[in-house]
Amino acid sequence: MPDRYGPEQMELNIQADCGNSPKKEFIKDLNISFAKNDVDFLLGSVTEDIHWTMVGDRVIQGRDQFAVELRKMVKSSARALRIDRVITHGKEGAACGVITMEDGTAYHFGDFYVFKNTKGTKIRSITSYVIEAKETEERS
Repeated sequence: MPDRYGPEQMELNIQADCGNSPKKEFIKDLNISFAKNDVDFLLGSVTEDIHWTMVGDRVIQGRDQFAVELRKMVKSSARALRIDRVITHGKEGAACGVITMEDGTAYHFGDFYVFKNTKGTKIRSITSYVIEAKETEERS
């Protein structure tokens, strides 16, 4: 069921099983924070040596570079986020879904996370796959 979140009233559609464990809840919150450009939460959620691979685009190394990249992303805002799945096991996790920007452009995403430890409180690496949706795919 769609939900509203935060002052921007971004539409959220999150599958029911995405929050049944603390680590899944953390990944859900992390994805919402990316969509909302919550730089402070994101910087507090990664290790100093974060390694972020945006497949086919670029690699970000370290928290300082991560902060620079996040601040570039603040220029674009999301109007909707759909999280289809969150999966965790041990020190790893993944999430996939669709983010729709204010201009209506939608992107399918799949993010894979490696945590610093099994408690899942800090992320050491992210591998992101992002594909622009065709107009007919956006509403599926």
